[in-house]
Amino acid sequence: MLSTFLKKENTVAPDNFNRWLIPPAALAIHLSIGQAYSFSVFNIPLTQLIGLDHSASQDWKLSTVTWIFSLAFVMLGLSAAVFGKWLEKVGPRKAMFYSALCFSGGFFISSIGIFLHQIILIYLGYGILGGIGLGLGYISPVSTLMKWFPDKPGMATGLAIMGFGGGAMIGSPLALSLMDFYKSKFTNGVLETFLTMGSIYGLMMIFGVLNIRIPKSALEEVKSNINLKNLSSTLNVSVEDAVRKPQFWLLWIVLCTNVTAGIAVLSQASPMIQDMFNGSVTPAAAGGFVGLLSIFNLAGRFLWSSFSDRLGRKTTYTVYFGLGIILYSVLPFFGKSQQLIPFVITCCLIISMYGGGFATIPAYLKDIFGLYNVGAIHGRLLTAWSTAGVLGPALITYIKEQQLARGVALSESYSVTIYLMLLVLIIGFIANRLVKPLNN
Repeated sequence: MLSTFLKKENTVAPDNFNRWLIPPAALAIHLSIGQAYSFSVFNIPLTQLIGLDHSASQDWKLSTVTWIFSLAFVMLGLSAAVFGKWLEKVGPRKAMFYSALCFSGGFFISSIGIFLHQIILIYLGYGILGGIGLGLGYISPVSTLMKWFPDKPGMATGLAIMGFGGGAMIGSPLALSLMDFYKSKFTNGVLETFLTMGSIYGLMMIFGVLNIRIPKSALEEVKSNINLKNLSSTLNVSVEDAVRKPQFWLLWIVLCTNVTAGIAVLSQASPMIQDMFNGSVTPAAAGGFVGLLSIFNLAGRFLWSSFSDRLGRKTTYTVYFGLGIILYSVLPFFGKSQQLIPFVITCCLIISMYGGGFATIPAYLKDIFGLYNVGAIHGRLLTAWSTAGVLGPALITYIKEQQLARGVALSESYSVTIYLMLLVLIIGFIANRLVKPLNN
């Protein structure tokens, strides 16, 4: 029976189970839901469903389509916050199973919306239902990995969250190849691509469901071999108690500021490098720049979080913010002096710490609050991501428009936003330094 298979007690691993079988199960989930980062490849095709190779008068506008992505990421944060405690109660297998149903189901419902040309069905499908799948899938493997790797919690979470960052590297070429394969004089291939990708990702996520296990000591924090430099807590704090602690809200600010600063660059990477190096960087080269940033985003999630096992989480975030302040302060200079290579290197380092921040925060929470409700606490904290996901892109877009309206040169229109990000990073730096261990 499916209900019996999904029960938490039936997920407990047998004796001598190899813990290295757990990361592939986690990666199957995160590589799948990480496709959301590449959703922009559908933006133009979704505005050409009727015109096929151009936007007809009855087609949706781009501004209408872009809400799909925004809805999905807002629902990621909200669903992670709402269902985090339920996840801890029922275990990762059941949560991952429902994540698979929601995420793949989002594609299927959206395909009906494409067929009927009803944007509301795509909002409900990929945006809301798929977004719930994103939230459940994002937090499901994280606490499980930390329980299997108590000696290396940063590395463990980095392994999974690296997959979310790398999902776009699979999702983007897969979507483009499928649309090209299905394209004909009757369709631009989007509907068929949604159906195919929903099936592929559903199967990948079921692989994770089938192979996930929890250790017998799942509710006990293993004390051996934990790096003494970390902020260790012997407490097992409930999510209700955690959100009443100042440490939770300081870490909320830490994550929000780190993501805001990083996503401001990531969301406008292609137009920003073309505007700041007008005439020197082609659209194709800008696309290559975005791809390079994706690689550093991916690598940073694993490398920085692994370093945090040695440095300690607080020290690692001090590096993120301290080095970030320096890097942001020199970006306008490299743009003004037209030094392209230093500009690219600086942006890559910034994005590596953006990715690293996502992977390091679950282990930071574990250090402070213990393992008991860490998945639920992580879910609540991800509302900081939802906030930053709106705040960062909005700031850089709005301020750029204001600067251009005042007659500022296009190449210098990002400078005010970049300096504003310095202030954001300083706030994060202060919040991180104020984080203290709970009283035992």
